[in-house]
Amino acid sequence: MNLAVDVRTPLLVMDRIAKRFGATQALHDVSLEAFGGETLALIGENGAGKSTLMKVLSGAHSPDSGSIELNGRPFQPMRPVDARRAGIAMIYQELNLARDLTVEDNIMLGCEHSRFGFVRTGEQREKIRRALALLGHADLSPQRCVGSLSIGVQQVVEIARALVSDARVMIFDEPTSSLSRHDVQRLFAIITRLQEQGLAIIYISHFLEEIREIATRYVVLRDGQTAGAGCLSDTNDEQIVSLMIGRSVENLFPTIQHAMGEPTMLVDRMEGRRMPCRVSMELRRGEILGLFGLIGAGRTETLRCLFGLDRVAKGRVQLNGRFPTASPRARIAAGFGLVSEDRKGEGLAQKLSIADNLTLSAIHQYSVGGLLRLKRRHVAVEKWMTRLSIKAHGPEQTIGQLSGGNQQKVAIARVLHQDARILLLDEPTRGIDVGTKAEIYRLIGELAREGKSIIFVSSYLPELLAVCDTVGVMSRGKLRELRAACEWTESEVLSVAIALDNDIEPEKVTA
Repeated sequence: MNLAVDVRTPLLVMDRIAKRFGATQALHDVSLEAFGGETLALIGENGAGKSTLMKVLSGAHSPDSGSIELNGRPFQPMRPVDARRAGIAMIYQELNLARDLTVEDNIMLGCEHSRFGFVRTGEQREKIRRALALLGHADLSPQRCVGSLSIGVQQVVEIARALVSDARVMIFDEPTSSLSRHDVQRLFAIITRLQEQGLAIIYISHFLEEIREIATRYVVLRDGQTAGAGCLSDTNDEQIVSLMIGRSVENLFPTIQHAMGEPTMLVDRMEGRRMPCRVSMELRRGEILGLFGLIGAGRTETLRCLFGLDRVAKGRVQLNGRFPTASPRARIAAGFGLVSEDRKGEGLAQKLSIADNLTLSAIHQYSVGGLLRLKRRHVAVEKWMTRLSIKAHGPEQTIGQLSGGNQQKVAIARVLHQDARILLLDEPTRGIDVGTKAEIYRLIGELAREGKSIIFVSSYLPELLAVCDTVGVMSRGKLRELRAACEWTESEVLSVAIALDNDIEPEKVTA
């Protein structure tokens, strides 16, 4: 699999690529070069043109103008299969695997080795064995069912599939958004091995610290155009963000002054069917309480129990001296609002309009005699779109046509529209660009200043420590420790998060 590549010349050249969809100019004279044995970071806000550019490279879209060279020869893929056969491989944020099939079946799907109609199993398995060994997973059985593997190992299967297809250029599109910190480090080790084999890596991510760890050069896109390019060692994060959003950014984590008041919610030894385990905490008016934990720590389960989506087996949730019924309808009436971590699967209805999604949880406000007052709803939706700077053609545009960041703003607008006083935000900034993240941080601070109480779940420690008043760490379903954010360091948070279960059972965990 070692590729004979001259690292002094580009393995891939995309020159002045343009692509239009109707009235929208998605790409305008975009150029980049990728070298064998090197990782190139492709950076930009949601909607900047990154995905469109990679779809042109992978054969999903045909460019209106411009040219591509691969290994010094003209390259014009008409279909994704053409790009795959030429050595272009895409590793998407949402893994493209058949969960009910084996590792072997997934790796060889569409490129089986056969002769006279019979699959040459021995030859296939030897190729699979070499690919998995290169990726540091020689012990992974080709007969394992993919659905039984962790997300991190499933990603290895996806990469192995690219290797057996003799990939020369591998594109990683937000590959770490669903990975634990340990799996991220293993992925970076794999990318390093791929570089050593001479592959050209294009790495798309919104995490600038990740980009600096794995890449050497960068290209920034903004509004479908190349906004800047160069060596990462020659620039700082503020300069890159300025290129992304077209203006200077003084603070990636804007601070909005707010005061905390009296307790609004008391959670007493709450238990779910499996998680959480005896969680107790206090949430005050105007407080931003962050929850950190590794994948499987029980953070999402805690929010689902608080909102009534999952059954509370034991314990109580007290809100302003009352004990609301544990159902979503009752919790919404009591002032709870949930923004799900899975915005596509359960947070938003992708085929419905912005107006429908934004008002669904409080549609009664516009209903008279069973009929909707559409004009009144339209005015209200436009107000929320303006407040949250949601970029769209109008309230009737479908959710699926929006960028990830704008979809997330609609999800947040929905709970604000229903007048939620306790906001449960589960990974609200996952998969969105830096500029939109800063807008959401500012919005969270403004909501706290208005007296809203917020629980903010995130896997991204810098934002929790910068935005939250209080940070709690969960491990194995238990809330291990809760402190003022200023009293934590990143290393201390991680130490608590990865600590072995020592059967600590605090009577009450408070800041």
